[in-house]
Amino acid sequence: MCGRIIDPNLRNTEADFTQLKIDPIQRRYNVKPTQDVVILGKDPLVAMQARWWLVPSWHRGVLEDWKATTFNARIEEARDKPSFRQVWRHGRCLIPVGGFYEWSGPKGARRPTVVLPSGNEENFYLAGLASRWGDLLTCTVMTRAANAAMAPIHHRMPLMLDARERELWLSGAGDPDLGAAPRFRYRPVAPFALEADGPELLEPFD
Repeated sequence: MCGRIIDPNLRNTEADFTQLKIDPIQRRYNVKPTQDVVILGKDPLVAMQARWWLVPSWHRGVLEDWKATTFNARIEEARDKPSFRQVWRHGRCLIPVGGFYEWSGPKGARRPTVVLPSGNEENFYLAGLASRWGDLLTCTVMTRAANAAMAPIHHRMPLMLDARERELWLSGAGDPDLGAAPRFRYRPVAPFALEADGPELLEPFD
């Protein structure tokens, strides 16, 4: 996890879109690793496009040669892992998402659950790391052990940061308690094809 996300709604936010080459209002509801996502760099929050599957700058060879599973990174390990060690120090970013999916249940009958922000929040702001490999900007989503609220869905969860924690993360903090108490809501959704545009719902997300 986190392996499927919903594009954020970034209208009326403080993000600067001058470097973004796609329409920031267009949304997808089933974004998978290796697709492009929006990331926010710091000072100021500049929106950029990055491939969701980190490739470290030192990788030699073609893109397809990178076989490591690096679309997620564990906050407990990333500081010391070769794939993430350099960007842990110099590649902090935020990855805004409108929500994400988790699958649970017995093998062969797993069902998706959508996790959405609670209250009036439009988006989660996930802790991320970004790496520039040649001309390609790539990124990974940080994860941590699930808290009690997330545990019924999955044993891991992305680092969903509140406003104070976003500043801490971008400034270089590595506290494993970051993102321990996010506010979210969730509900099961109808099974959907992993290549589909999104879940086959008869009802809206909100």
